Amino acid sequence: MPAGGRPTVRSRRLGAALKRYRHAAKLDQPQAAEVISASQTRVSRIESGHVTARPLEIREMLKAYGVHDPAIRKKLEDLAKNANRRGWWLEHAAHLRADYLDHICLEDDATFIREWQPALIPGLLQIPAYAEAVIRSAPAFIDPDRVPKLVKVREDRQTKIQEREGAAEYTAIIWEPVIIHPVVEIGIFQEQLAHILEVSKRQNVTLQVLPISAGVKATMPSAFSCFSFDSEPVVEAVTLDNLRGSSILEATEDLTAYSLAFDQLRSAALAPEASRRLIRGILRSSKEDAK
Repeated sequence: MPAGGRPTVRSRRLGAALKRYRHAAKLDQPQAAEVISASQTRVSRIESGHVTARPLEIREMLKAYGVHDPAIRKKLEDLAKNANRRGWWLEHAAHLRADYLDHICLEDDATFIREWQPALIPGLLQIPAYAEAVIRSAPAFIDPDRVPKLVKVREDRQTKIQEREGAAEYTAIIWEPVIIHPVVEIGIFQEQLAHILEVSKRQNVTLQVLPISAGVKATMPSAFSCFSFDSEPVVEAVTLDNLRGSSILEATEDLTAYSLAFDQLRSAALAPEASRRLIRGILRSSKEDAK
């Protein structure tokens, strides 16, 4: 059972996958319960992530749902096995919201991360000084003693997109005003632009700028991130930013909608090299204006 009775991100992902396969097989929960000789309540709790399915239950369910791919079975069994595995971020759990912990868990498991950010430099690309400035300016009061801890967590998250084994393929689309109008002190802003130019050279990182001229595309909803967990970039979870934190979407129709939204943004954005040229020009102009 997930620790404390609260569904973990991995137990929810497992339950959501089993639910999708059950729906595809056109079976209801009572029929699924018969397959594993359990109650409908257990199936419901497995699908909601409140209970982690046992390997035998997973095998029997997939068999009944007509899913015979051994790779899928292994993936779901691994999710079950690791449902309660501790991650590095839990060392900071006392200082982080539960929804932020869930976001970090998704990020840490992901093979592909795609992010749209219309207001700030994405957290995975922020330098410590920029991160500290935006954390301190958050609408909700943050105890000053927590700020260095939150900055450290943001730095630790960035190892996920470093060029190493287990790194994610990362694509970030940033709206042009984010790199034109500094929201931090000018020296920090210049250092931040130089940093994202450097990070964008990595083989696993793609950075694109959505120009103001894209018009209505730039009215896309608030920041969101799409996560994939296999060798193909099929969106399996989405997190949305909001004033109180973030929320996770896992329903098929939501995943399809945000996958399409990201593809539309990417098509309207400048190509990676054109994006870098734009950022270099803005950085150069900023330095000239500061003389």
